[in-house]
Amino acid sequence: MDKPERIEDLRVALFSGNYNYVRDGANQALNRLVDYLLRQGCAVRVYSPVVDDPAFPPTGDLVDVPNTKMPMGRGEYRMPLGLNDEARRDLEAFAPNLLHLSSPDPSGHAALKWARKRSIPVVASVHTRFDTYPRYYKLGFIEPAIRAMLRRFYGRCDAVLSPTEVIRQDYLQQGFNDDIRIWERGVDRTIFNPGRRDMAWRRELGIADDEIAIGFLGRLVLEKGLGRFAEVIELLAKRGVPHKVLAVGEGPAHDEFAARVPEARFAGFQTGADLGRAVASMDLLFNASITEAFSNVTLEAMACARPVLAVDTTGSNHLVIDGVTGRMVKPDDTAGFADALEAYIRDPALRAAHGEAGEERSHLWDWDPVNQAVADTYLQLVSARAA
Repeated sequence: MDKPERIEDLRVALFSGNYNYVRDGANQALNRLVDYLLRQGCAVRVYSPVVDDPAFPPTGDLVDVPNTKMPMGRGEYRMPLGLNDEARRDLEAFAPNLLHLSSPDPSGHAALKWARKRSIPVVASVHTRFDTYPRYYKLGFIEPAIRAMLRRFYGRCDAVLSPTEVIRQDYLQQGFNDDIRIWERGVDRTIFNPGRRDMAWRRELGIADDEIAIGFLGRLVLEKGLGRFAEVIELLAKRGVPHKVLAVGEGPAHDEFAARVPEARFAGFQTGADLGRAVASMDLLFNASITEAFSNVTLEAMACARPVLAVDTTGSNHLVIDGVTGRMVKPDDTAGFADALEAYIRDPALRAAHGEAGEERSHLWDWDPVNQAVADTYLQLVSARAA
């Protein structure tokens, strides 16, 4: 293997369980990474399940891998099942000098085995806290087994990319890998900015100008904290605090969430400028999820000058400064969440101050420098292996 000197010398095979067939923060980050790498002259090939009607066109060349519907009522997602002969032949012909694995699924495990047999360096990236998912489906007892699987998967990679320093330290302590680096996320300020706010659009959804819209942003799935969100909103209603809920997104838990939060206005799935409009048209964001590795939705709300109320956990606590750009509350403190929401609803000056501070802080995260850090990691690992 020749020692690469420039990013143009890189040939990266990226493996993803969901590159473009459902839109979420993880696959959007991967598509932005591939776009950046291609713009720098790097060769990239993506291996992921391919469907007839994807959520958006893929960035770069996409190769199908064997897959089936995800179990546990999550059929909108696909489970990669490894590498068939066609995918292996394509991989051999592409001749990558680095593999990037974004999901510890069967195809990721098969690709890792393929690369180790050929002494090709492997990078894995963390996009969500898989070990926390079972508790939302009454399967919490399998969490230790999932952590053991993750430890084996990440431990066999040359390096792991963590979205936050908190997760990096956690994974180091759990012995997942000795080389864990940071790959943060960025925000597109042409889409997410305060100027996108549209009061007429809010009125069309049934939210008056003088009503405070508490925003939910993300897929309507249980692991996004829908139960916690609904419980807090129910308490707010019992207190008689006036509000509306603006839910942006869709998913299999829509009906269950709508039944628990009857005052919610559902904007459905939004993308591009429409998504920026939806976020900016909230009055604040309530992010009740504990499963996110890097909370893109928190950063997007900050860029729109919306204060953020979030769970004090790894997804948002590296972004939100408590009492400055938003509020951080412990996961099980329902009354604490309701208190914070009530304070924002009754104090417009507080909302404005925290929103403006969040917008200023959001400028720390721009996409190109963030993705260049990934390219630097690629070059270092490939050079070290070649040497």
